[in-house]
Amino acid sequence: MGNATSSAISKEILEDLKLTTKFTEMEICQWYENFQKQCPTGRISPEEFEEIYTRFFPETDAKCYARHVFRSFDTNDDGTLDFKEYIIALHMTSSGKTTRKLEWAFSLFDVDKNGYINKSEVKEICQAIFKLIPEEEQKKLPEDENTPEKRANKLWAYFDKKDNERLAEGEFIKGVIENENAMRLIQYEPPKQ
Repeated sequence: MGNATSSAISKEILEDLKLTTKFTEMEICQWYENFQKQCPTGRISPEEFEEIYTRFFPETDAKCYARHVFRSFDTNDDGTLDFKEYIIALHMTSSGKTTRKLEWAFSLFDVDKNGYINKSEVKEICQAIFKLIPEEEQKKLPEDENTPEKRANKLWAYFDKKDNERLAEGEFIKGVIENENAMRLIQYEPPKQ
């Protein structure tokens, strides 16, 4: 990369990201250059993140979901994402090891960040997920999951909890790993073109 300027990515962050994600050094440096261009401040605001995220879902409304994703990755609660939080966000939402991905999914569903998920939080995220699904696809969904409420009910049922009970992270991860359907319901995977 020629002479190291202040805009070069730090070695520690680079090593850390190579360990925690599947991206190569070249990819990370490439992302970093783009990041610097798009975000000269080195921070992404919720609005900028929404803009980046909606490009992945041009057909549908990804704003609401993007906001939840942003919240779940803003680990230090400062209202912005730095480069490292941003890359981990991209990695987690695109691939990532199952348990790591599920730890992330838990924080996505834990809307108030109190360390537990309740049914109304599940409903809220299911509504956001639903907005990602194009209408034609919504029409093809099974009868028991073709509305956000039904999806939330179906998902909640996998955890053997009453409607007023709450779910800890370990229980959430175990429930999803043991039920392929639950794994499918906590996310939206656009069909492969």
